[in-house]
Amino acid sequence: MNRASTGLAVLTGAALLLAGCSDGGDSSAGLSVSGAYIPQPVSADMAAGYLVISNSGSSKDELTSVTSDEGEVTMHTTEGGAMEQVSRLPVPAHGQLVFKSGANHLMFDKLKRTPKEGRTVTVELHFATSDPVVVKMPVKSATYVPKTGH
Repeated sequence: MNRASTGLAVLTGAALLLAGCSDGGDSSAGLSVSGAYIPQPVSADMAAGYLVISNSGSSKDELTSVTSDEGEVTMHTTEGGAMEQVSRLPVPAHGQLVFKSGANHLMFDKLKRTPKEGRTVTVELHFATSDPVVVKMPVKSATYVPKTGH
C-alpha cells in the first residue's frame, strides 16, 4: 500500500468514525410513554386524555400532533384557569412532558364511539424529530385518580 492509499484509508476511517457519533438513527429510542388513560366522559362525543412522555435521550423533541381513528384529538394547556389549544409541546432532553388534569391534556372531539370504562382508545403521537409512537389508552372510571398523581 502506498502513502496516498494509506492516507485515504485513514481519512475514510475517520469520517466513518465521526458519522457513527452523529445523532442520527432511530430518534424515538429515547421516548417512552407511561400512565396513559382516559376518564370515562360524561359527554358522548368529547373526552380528555392524560399520559406522561419521558425522554431519556440527550436531545429535546416536540410533540406536534396526536391522531386517532376514534375522532379528532387536540392538545391543550391550562394556565391560570384558562384552557388554550396548542400546536406543539416540548419534550425536554432527560425530562418529561406530563399531561394531567388541570394542566396539559388531550381533548378528544367528534368521537365515533363513547369511551366506556374497560375499553381502550388507540392514539398515535407525532414528534418533530422522533418516530411516531402508538399508545393504547385504557378508559378508566370518571373518578379514577392515578397513583402517579397525573
